[in-house]
Amino acid sequence: MAEPERTPDGRFVVVDGRRWRATDPDIPEDAAARLRSLLMRARRDVGAARRGRDVDAEREARSRVHAAKIALGERGTPWWDQDAEQRRQRWQHGLDVLD
Repeated sequence: MAEPERTPDGRFVVVDGRRWRATDPDIPEDAAARLRSLLMRARRDVGAARRGRDVDAEREARSRVHAAKIALGERGTPWWDQDAEQRRQRWQHGLDVLD
């Protein structure tokens, strides 16, 4: 699968003409892969909860999606506005609460 187009500053990816915040490039690959896996699991759980019309399970799964996206640097304080320690704490906290 090809990498998505990035803006010249590397802060955003462009998919179908829409700009999305890029994942923090300083997250170690093993941690980033684990966070992506947890994100995908949470997204699958959102779908299952919606199909089952389970409002509480959907809310919980969406909360995990949000937490994973924050940990990846795709939501919350922009990763380029954080120092190295803040960035490490952000993704480590995500792993701690999601794993």
